[in-house]
Amino acid sequence: MQSAFYMTDHEHLKTLTDIRKMMERSSRFISLSGLSGISAGISALIGAFIANKWFTEYYQRWEMRQGGALTDYGDVGTRNYGYSTLEYIDLRNNLILLGLGVMAAALFFGFLFTWRKAKRDNIPVWDRSARRLAMNAFIPLATGGIFILGLMYNHAEKLTAASCLIFYGLALINASKYTVSDVRYLGFTETALGLLNLFFLNKGLYFWAIGFGFCHILYGSLMWWKYERKASLQT
Repeated sequence: MQSAFYMTDHEHLKTLTDIRKMMERSSRFISLSGLSGISAGISALIGAFIANKWFTEYYQRWEMRQGGALTDYGDVGTRNYGYSTLEYIDLRNNLILLGLGVMAAALFFGFLFTWRKAKRDNIPVWDRSARRLAMNAFIPLATGGIFILGLMYNHAEKLTAASCLIFYGLALINASKYTVSDVRYLGFTETALGLLNLFFLNKGLYFWAIGFGFCHILYGSLMWWKYERKASLQT
């Protein structure tokens, strides 16, 4: 009799747990993988390394022109104390392409690891909660993208890194109510870094590397440890 009562109580507990999981799946996108954050962070650090190399080479040539050692770039009449208009445009265009490449890599690996986690948990990737998450993230991201284009149009590129961090952080905060709560804290961190960067505009690349690189790796690792470690060890 006692055993039967224990089994019934155990079954009730299991039923409540299953109901809770079903409610979470219907209201929150829980297939977001921590490995997606780690891969995004690694992609960002690789991009920051390449960008730093380009900046170093650019300023080395600047100094050489100031000293008169380099005068044949092909834009005679545009140099002013080492400045080269054509070389600056080349650098800016290359950085834009690099940023797009980093974003594409982060999205690709992010979808790959999220799809793998959803398949393992037998959960659809593109359900109602995923659509809500995407829409709430898209609005601040699209606004930020247009804002950054305006900055570049008005030659205010120094504000680009800070703006990327701020609007990305706001997108995470806005979308966090449809996924795990850790995303909200990542959003707060990114926004704070962007605001701090406004006071150190010449260090934009370093703030960008910290926010999109190290913070993604840190939060992705924490999310994997909290939500995926046990399931990964069992497979």
